[in-house]
Amino acid sequence: SVSRGGFLAASAATSAAAALTPQAAAGRPGSLRMRWYGGGVYELAAPGDRAIVLVDAWIWNNTGFTAFGIPKPPELASAAAYAAHLKARTSGPIVVALTHDHGDHMGDYFELLSTLTAAGLDVKTVGQSDLMRVGLVQHFHAANLDPAQIILNNGSGVNMGGTAHYKGLGFELVPAVHSTEAGFPSAGFIIDVGGVRVYASGDTDLFGDMALIGKRYQPDLAVVSSGNGAFTMGPEDAASACAMVGVGHAVPVHYAHNPAVIGTQCGELFRAAMSRLAPSTSVTVFKPGQAATITVMTAARPERSTVT
Repeated sequence: SVSRGGFLAASAATSAAAALTPQAAAGRPGSLRMRWYGGGVYELAAPGDRAIVLVDAWIWNNTGFTAFGIPKPPELASAAAYAAHLKARTSGPIVVALTHDHGDHMGDYFELLSTLTAAGLDVKTVGQSDLMRVGLVQHFHAANLDPAQIILNNGSGVNMGGTAHYKGLGFELVPAVHSTEAGFPSAGFIIDVGGVRVYASGDTDLFGDMALIGKRYQPDLAVVSSGNGAFTMGPEDAASACAMVGVGHAVPVHYAHNPAVIGTQCGELFRAAMSRLAPSTSVTVFKPGQAATITVMTAARPERSTVT
């Protein structure tokens, strides 16, 4: 029998292959540094830390280290320590890309933004436009943050199909099949950082338009939720998602951070599924707190029109 993910991946194979063939011929090496903070939260940094993207904001309260038996590094243990850590690394832009409003994604969000701002760091945030402009606006004001200043696009954020740019970083919002507490759309991102394009799935199930995301945006790296349990797709479907998107490198996240999701074995389950469903795709499996440089062959993509 064929699994749901296998069927969707197979049905998308022809179009994905057609899209990827010219990319492989015209690609060039690119790299970024990724660090997993546990759960669905991670950092993407351009070479030399000249720009940093944080996907979601649950850091010092993140419970993702416990199941691995790994002590949380001191720089991730408090808002002040984390701000000092970033300040020692970069004077460049830092953008927090918020996928949705569940606690394991934004539990430290406002404290993070306030602390980094107070430390003099060049920090901005981006998220779904109505979540930013309506759902969270009172919380921004309560944290003494001006939405028009700290949210990209002058406080508007982005909606599906929209774009946001800040000092060489690029963000486009893409769908995710998930829920939110406030009722605004959950989302993923296409993120351009340091010349590498990343598909950040956010919390999601597998869905057929992932093939369209691959064809439309041609990402180089996918970071995908894979913990299954009560909340998202599992490792098999996450591997199918990567096959459909057609990336050259993939990383699983969103597991082992609470009892309702798959535990520490999830990363290797994902790697095994990738070896069957997308054997030409490289896989990196992190432990919480671990960082690594990921090198990819970037796609030769046409320039997308933007408003500046």
